[in-house]
Amino acid sequence: MSTLLIKNIGVLATSPDSSIKKGIHQKDILLMKDAYILCEDGRIRDYDSGVLPEADEVIDAKGKLVTPGLVDAHTHLIFGGWRQNELAMKLAGAGYLDILNAGGGILSTVKETRKASKEELYRKTKGFLDEMLRMGTTTCEAKSGYGLNLEDEVKQLEVIRELDEKHPMDLVATYLGAHAYPEEYINDHERYIKEICEKVIPYVADHKLAEFCDVFCETGVFSKEESERILLKGKEYGLKSKIHADEIDAIGGSLLAGEIGAVSAEHLIVCSDEGIAALSKGGVIACLLPATSFYLSADFARARKMIENDVPIAFGSDFNPGSCPCLNLQLVMNLGCLKYRMTPEEVLNAVTINAAAAIDRADRIGSIEAGKQADLVIWDAEDLNYLCYRMGSNLAHRVIKKGETVYLNEETD
Repeated sequence: MSTLLIKNIGVLATSPDSSIKKGIHQKDILLMKDAYILCEDGRIRDYDSGVLPEADEVIDAKGKLVTPGLVDAHTHLIFGGWRQNELAMKLAGAGYLDILNAGGGILSTVKETRKASKEELYRKTKGFLDEMLRMGTTTCEAKSGYGLNLEDEVKQLEVIRELDEKHPMDLVATYLGAHAYPEEYINDHERYIKEICEKVIPYVADHKLAEFCDVFCETGVFSKEESERILLKGKEYGLKSKIHADEIDAIGGSLLAGEIGAVSAEHLIVCSDEGIAALSKGGVIACLLPATSFYLSADFARARKMIENDVPIAFGSDFNPGSCPCLNLQLVMNLGCLKYRMTPEEVLNAVTINAAAAIDRADRIGSIEAGKQADLVIWDAEDLNYLCYRMGSNLAHRVIKKGETVYLNEETD
């Protein structure tokens, strides 16, 4: 047995337990001053203040803030190419669907992802994960959705599985074959849906390549009825439901999420009062993506209305090559305070325990509790307010994954 002691913690900030935080409890954060954390064999054994226990290894936090490792609940990590050429189109006023209809957007990334080898995708994504770890993210969800056929969707999901096995980051895989209609099925939507339901979902489930099934429920993509068919087929094969809903138009995605009890509904920029009520009734976590709204100059989701109606809020980066080329959850936290008017305490729960719940990991990560993985961040910050107040700098001082230091900023050590 190997033990690690983190001492001289100025402020320890964490959800006090593993329950999903919603409503008035979205802000429930335990703040403990002059604390320590004792870890054993990669798990948290105890935390407290007062007399220090003995340990094999000791890290001096030197009065800094310590939180659980950040959890990114929504990413599109695996892709070929980039889409910087779309910047000029966006600046000229082209919208997301305009670019998609012009052959850009998702479909251009599909072409590049299909051309890329699994080894190329692995190396590229590994670089992203290294960068995320350096900024305090220790677990992330990763979606497929840039293959749009059996071979290339499986290629993406196999990259996710291999990285989960070999990289310090924990990855949770989501199958998103219903991200768009591929060019070969652009005039035969029914045939593509049948391929997803009868061929790809069974293969993904049988080979345990994903835990979740997701659908882009949006104007010009998948209707509410089509989304329901796909998600229910996923459920039939043991894949839990997520849904891209109400990003551009409210066509019923949030209502569907509530009706089928999806684990999470994501984006929700234009979610109506009816949609918010459905999410609340269905116990659905709202996974909000403020960096996407920022990048697209779009509206921001009504987070305060959701909190008032007992909808739990989680955050994700939505890292992808088109609508949000940002994987920095620290910036997402900043935007959560500034644009959603959420408090630092509410924001911390959104990127820790609620984000963990949105990927079905709240029993093992997302809070500092005995028995959970020792995924921790020591910040170059004296308190939680400072972490959410500073913008544009990486404040992660030391990142600890399963009790091992995976990043240390030696300049601030």
